[in-house]
Amino acid sequence: MPDFYPVLYSFRRCPFAMRARLALAASGQVCKLREVVLGSKPAELLHASPKGTVPVLVLPQGAVLEQSLDIMLWALRRNDPQHWLPANAVDLEVALSLIAHCDGSFKQDLDRYKYPHRYALPDGLGHRALGAKFLGVLNQQLTETAYLHGARTGLADAAIAPFVRQFAHTDPLWFSDQRWPALQAWLAAFKHSESYQTVMGKYAAWTPGQPQQLFPPSLALSIK
Repeated sequence: MPDFYPVLYSFRRCPFAMRARLALAASGQVCKLREVVLGSKPAELLHASPKGTVPVLVLPQGAVLEQSLDIMLWALRRNDPQHWLPANAVDLEVALSLIAHCDGSFKQDLDRYKYPHRYALPDGLGHRALGAKFLGVLNQQLTETAYLHGARTGLADAAIAPFVRQFAHTDPLWFSDQRWPALQAWLAAFKHSESYQTVMGKYAAWTPGQPQQLFPPSLALSIK
């Protein structure tokens, strides 16, 4: 197998890894996929990135990208056939600011809503209410434009949708009862999209010496 493909350490359900896979697939960047079991991280992952979280992309020249947004931007700046990147610096700043809000306070509220016991909380309802404020902002944007970028899906949509999905899945009945029709439709469209189906395939955990799995699968089939 060609050694010029980068190596992607990933975990299927991790929203950070999901957004990285979305951008890699959209860019047509073939990778050697190594699915990780978070409770038993391979030594190769820890050697490449001692922080031990996913995603991690190891480039053929040896450079390591340890942040999901860096992986997205690296892939899309190499090739962006679906025009996910904003067309100008001002729009990119707006998108990155929205993503930063998602990755900052919203992610903190999501974690405490979904896993209150990890933070010694009796429940996650207070953080659900705080996270809902960000979801309301997204819903308002989506009443004005079809996607967070405008008329078509883009960087912000792919970066944020995996986290909204996780928030929604924590209590689906509660989420469906909220007055967020635009956000709910946007999330449903994301989960039914070809992009989502492509990146959510199931893979066995990687171990050294096993046959290597190429990602995305559609491109892998064309190479074999």
